[in-house]
Amino acid sequence: MKKGTLKQILLLTDGCSNQGEDPVAVAALANNQGITVNVIGVLDDDQSEQPDGLEEVEAIAMSGGGVSQIVYQKALSQTVQMVTKQAMTQTLQGVVNQELKQILGEKQTFEELPPDQRGEVMEVVEDLGETCDLEVLVLVDTSASMTPKLSTVKEALFDLSLSLNARSGNNRFSIFCFPNKIKPIQKLMDWTPELDGISKVFPKLASGGITPTGPALKEAMYQFGKKSLFGSMKHASEPYEETGY
Repeated sequence: MKKGTLKQILLLTDGCSNQGEDPVAVAALANNQGITVNVIGVLDDDQSEQPDGLEEVEAIAMSGGGVSQIVYQKALSQTVQMVTKQAMTQTLQGVVNQELKQILGEKQTFEELPPDQRGEVMEVVEDLGETCDLEVLVLVDTSASMTPKLSTVKEALFDLSLSLNARSGNNRFSIFCFPNKIKPIQKLMDWTPELDGISKVFPKLASGGITPTGPALKEAMYQFGKKSLFGSMKHASEPYEETGY
């Protein structure tokens, strides 16, 4: 199989969108463009009931071909890593399934293979998960209710960077937040292989009241294209392939 780049948007939020386009429809559009949308709903550690707005979390991720979880702050770090890796495996299994259909015919799927052959296919998926290039755009909801959670978000993203950099494949991360008074999203950190500068970013965040998740997702989707156009010259000397699965 030709090595490509897995593209993911990781949305961290604690509430329901209340302005602009339907984020579920935007997530479907992103998925059609080869970008997986993962969503994590963040609860306060002392929160006993799940807010109604977080029902949207699962719908966005399902439409975006990704993974969703609703977690308390204390479990955020391990959840961010789990969701990112689970979405990688899910996407790669889909790619391998398509390859199988081309080789064995439309009616043959991974689930229908004999156990020993399924094990061989999973080995291929695991190997691709270690060697493929990965781009993760982190989209952080900074509406007023998220303010107490931002320090936990910062730690979780730093841990994600450390975890993924153990792979042999290339990683690139960027961080954007919303809402913004002027644009749908605000760039906090441009595409970078590591998130070691994250501690300088989060203290500058200003919180707002509205949650325009749909427009934010749409603008986030376009950042992958901008990186391909302008980043290719900036990173021309690096062994990095700007192709998707």
